[in-house]
Amino acid sequence: MADHLIDCDCASQLGQMVKLAHQQRPQKVIFQTSLMSALLSGVYDGSMTVADLLEKGDFGLGTFNHLDGELVALDHQIYQLKSDGSARQARADQQTPFAVMTFFQPDYCLELDQPISRQAIHRLIDQHLPSDNLFCALRIEGDFQQAQTRTVPEQCRPYRPMQEAIAEQPIFTFNQKNGSVIGFRTPQYMQGINVAGYHEHFITHDRQGGGHLLDYHLLSGQLTFGAIHKLVIDLPTDHEFLNADLHPDDLDQAIRAVES
Repeated sequence: MADHLIDCDCASQLGQMVKLAHQQRPQKVIFQTSLMSALLSGVYDGSMTVADLLEKGDFGLGTFNHLDGELVALDHQIYQLKSDGSARQARADQQTPFAVMTFFQPDYCLELDQPISRQAIHRLIDQHLPSDNLFCALRIEGDFQQAQTRTVPEQCRPYRPMQEAIAEQPIFTFNQKNGSVIGFRTPQYMQGINVAGYHEHFITHDRQGGGHLLDYHLLSGQLTFGAIHKLVIDLPTDHEFLNADLHPDDLDQAIRAVES
């Protein structure tokens, strides 16, 4: 009888521990500062810092003030990918006009042991997720035959619209590199608020290079991803955002042009 009581107590304690661990685990929420349509309109300065972003998530992407490079967040670190193709750890006080963060909690883990294209990876993710109407965070760790990236150079005032700024963007090709892809899949109904479809950044394993992904081909690696049901948006209150045209007639076309 005593042994039976001990077993019950242990089971009860284990259940309480599991419940507590679940309660302490961060919710699967996407946090976003500002809007993609604001960035498109030339709102390139924000007040949220790198330190602020790391309180909202340990995984994400975006850009820096003055459109100075691409932002990659993974493993509780944030990196700045510069327009010369290099990468460096961002300072805690650097600021961003647009970023998307989450605490990465994937539902799926797939080992990819054969060469596969970016488009095929996206189809694989789409097949596993229950709906195109949900957000998805994804990460790939592996050996890349090729990763083609771009990074917009730092902009100076008066700021030009993003479509003009990207005309000077350099394009880099990383061949035979081990690295990480950090990305989100956003529902089509969110175009303008975010980037509808897949939006991905790349950083090399040694954290020395990367950029906004245009295309890639994976030789082998691990794909982890999961759906996210909640979105929190922090809107700026400064003059430039409040007076920006956030719904131009060519919004969808413009976003496709700057992101592809």
